[in-house]
Amino acid sequence: MRQTTMAKEATIERKWYVVDAEGLTLGRLASEVATVLRGKHKPTFTPHVDTGDYVIIVNAEKVVMTGKKLDSVKYYHHSGWLGGLKVKTARQFQEADPTGFVEAAVKGMLPHNTLGRKQGMKLFVYTGSEHPHAAQKPVEMKIKG
Repeated sequence: MRQTTMAKEATIERKWYVVDAEGLTLGRLASEVATVLRGKHKPTFTPHVDTGDYVIIVNAEKVVMTGKKLDSVKYYHHSGWLGGLKVKTARQFQEADPTGFVEAAVKGMLPHNTLGRKQGMKLFVYTGSEHPHAAQKPVEMKIKG
């Protein structure tokens, strides 16, 4: 009888990937990146252990949404106070904070618990094509879309 091996935090090998978001659709980009952050692309994936890799996204301001979603999709934030609901369209969110726009899409596809927050910390989003992680020697990750 074969036993399933469970990944342990000490034995996990992490890689660094860089993704150029120029011209990519936001949802397709976010789902692919979330898969890598969780570690689901590895044969050693274990649901309760952070087996994922690091991902750097560059050119975040050049990501696109198809159709009329930039004007119809709304992002909500509530301060917790009466009348504290803030509403932004996707266009307003992208213009004000392009890195936060992409980051919110990716983190929304991670688990909403302690493990998901830990996995989300391995995401780095930058505007422009430069990033300060050259010492980690990231490998380019191709995403269709």
